[in-house]
Amino acid sequence: MGRQWLQKNKTITANKKAKITTKLVREITIAAKMGAADPDMNPRLAMAVEAARKQSVSNDTIKRAIQKGSGEGGDGADYETVLYEGMAPHNVPVIVECLTENRNRTGPDVKSLFKGGQFGSKVTFLFDHVGIIDATHEDAGKDPEEAAIECGAQDVVVQDGLEEQAGGRFLTDVADLYAVADALKGEGWSVASAELGHHPKDPVELDGDALQEVEAFLEKLEDHDDVQKLHVALK
Repeated sequence: MGRQWLQKNKTITANKKAKITTKLVREITIAAKMGAADPDMNPRLAMAVEAARKQSVSNDTIKRAIQKGSGEGGDGADYETVLYEGMAPHNVPVIVECLTENRNRTGPDVKSLFKGGQFGSKVTFLFDHVGIIDATHEDAGKDPEEAAIECGAQDVVVQDGLEEQAGGRFLTDVADLYAVADALKGEGWSVASAELGHHPKDPVELDGDALQEVEAFLEKLEDHDDVQKLHVALK
């Protein structure tokens, strides 16, 4: 995901709070379905629960989501992950990651949101499939590149513009994601998210009206209930 667009969307507006909560709860459900229902035994579930708590999702809601994912009480989840590829306006590659119980509904919905872009264009080869960790440190003097080496990350994109913190997006091998996240925490880094994703090899740089057009396009995609994550080759 592009750094400019990512930073712009850090601020959660009130009208998007419910949608964000829904997506956090859905991630808990799918994590519990794919692994153990105990966060201590399921790193993906642990990160999903932590992210939900940071957004003030209640413990009861989290508990119900875990039960739904694990099938406890007969209310098992039937979600599947589906990826859609395409080009946003101005030839910006985008991968749309959805969690859905009905791909026959989700596919046409996502296609309809690609007005002004190119739905179905093959772009996965323009991304690396990696572990992605966003983390900050209260000590602004901390060097993210040094932390990446010490904690086993393959690379880091340093987050600029932080006055009283150090920050970076740490990239890992798929198998090392949670080990690196734990190592960063052990070194005092606050991990905002740790997930598998698609990191652009050669992101597009835009400004002015072109950037605003792409951001508006991405926001419409993100607002769809079934869209869980966007992977965007935008600086």
